[in-house]
This record gives sequence, structure tokens and C-alpha cells, in this order.
Amino acid sequence: MQTNTTRILIVDDEAEIRSMLTIFLEVEGFEVVSAGSGTQALRTTIGATPALVLLDLGLPDLDGQEVISSIRRFSHVPIIVLSARDDDAQVTRALDAGAEDYVTKPFRADVLLARIRANLRQHLPRVGDAEAIANGPLTIDLVRHEVLIRGVVVPFTRKEFELLQVFMVNRGKMMTHRQILREVWGPSHMDDTQYLRVYVGQVRLKLEQAAELGGCIISESGIGYRMDRLEDDTSGRRMHAV
Repeated sequence: MQTNTTRILIVDDEAEIRSMLTIFLEVEGFEVVSAGSGTQALRTTIGATPALVLLDLGLPDLDGQEVISSIRRFSHVPIIVLSARDDDAQVTRALDAGAEDYVTKPFRADVLLARIRANLRQHLPRVGDAEAIANGPLTIDLVRHEVLIRGVVVPFTRKEFELLQVFMVNRGKMMTHRQILREVWGPSHMDDTQYLRVYVGQVRLKLEQAAELGGCIISESGIGYRMDRLEDDTSGRRMHAV
């Protein structure tokens, strides 16, 4: 249960779902505000400044994608999309528009709660002046352009390193194929999903061979990839693999 009150905005046109989610989240210690339309969602996001938004895409007045794009013009609040599984294309567009995550309907309460907590914890690191990014036993040295697992340097090509860096910076977050391709290869390659699949396979293979970590990069068919948050590892001694 939350120890500090955190405000969550529920956006759904079905009063029954809003009521059910409100009861569930308040039991977990969250403060809840709700909206039944896209217009009301935008006003509430501005007025109530929630820490996270749960957004159903099927709204009566505005398209869910439009709501996400509008929120992104003035806020970086995490947005979790609530969507039916049979419309992956719509989920993909929502993620491309700026949503952080999605949960499919019908959903398990514990899964939704885990996603909410993960997104609230997540403050995406900005590379800026940082020299390294860590995810459990995995570290990338941004100065030397090296990948280390438990202090051991694992060889990566330049593009493999750039791809892994995108996953590390966005760990815990679902990223669409187009988002990743834009970050690593640029706008002209945003439809080269087969190209991306090959490189993801190479990165997974190296992580698996080095430390059985290939499974930390999860694929969602037709949508994209997510890198799991790994358990902390205190072993940071630096050495080179032989």
C-alpha cells in the first residue's frame, strides 16, 4: 500500500469501470480523480495535476490518441492506456503518440497495480552529463562506449550499443517499433521492422551468452519491445572478458 498519497486520474466513459477502479486504487492508498470524456480529462489533468493517468481510448467526444497528444503538449505525466487486446494497431498509435504503457481489458487488478507502481517509480534518466546507465547487473559506459555485465566488458557493435542504450534509458517502458527505429536509425527507417528484429536478436544473444539475460528484452507481437527492470547487483568491479 502507498505510504504517501499519490493522485491518479481515471479516464473512462463507463461509470461502472471508473467506480470499480476508484474503489480498488483508494484501498491501495491512492487519491483518485476521474473523467468520463476526453475534454474533461484534459481539464482535470491541468487542474488536478495527477501523478499518473489511466486512459481508455474509447471516449465519446475525443479520440484517445488526440487526448494523449494534447496532454503531451503541456505535461509529461505517465499515461497508461487501457485497451482491448484485439486492436494492437490502436495501442501502437497510442504509444507512438506518447503513452508510456498499456494494460489490456479485461485486466487483473494485481497486473494493473504493478504497472502503475512501475510507471510511478520510473523517472527516465537523461543521459546529459552521466557517464553510465545501469540496470541491475548490466551497465553501459557512455564515455568508453562499453557494455559491462557484473564488471565484465562484453563486445557490442556501435549500432548494438545504441540499441541497448535506448532500451536501458527506457527500461520498464513499452516502446513501439517505430519509436525505437526513430531513436537508433532515424526517421527514414521507421518502417524497417525486420531490420530492428535482426538487431534485437543480436543484442539478446549477446546478453544471453554473457549472463543469461536475453530474456530481459520482451517482445509484444505487432507493437514493440520492453526491457525489464533487473534486480540490483552490487558487483561493479571493472574487468575485461577473456
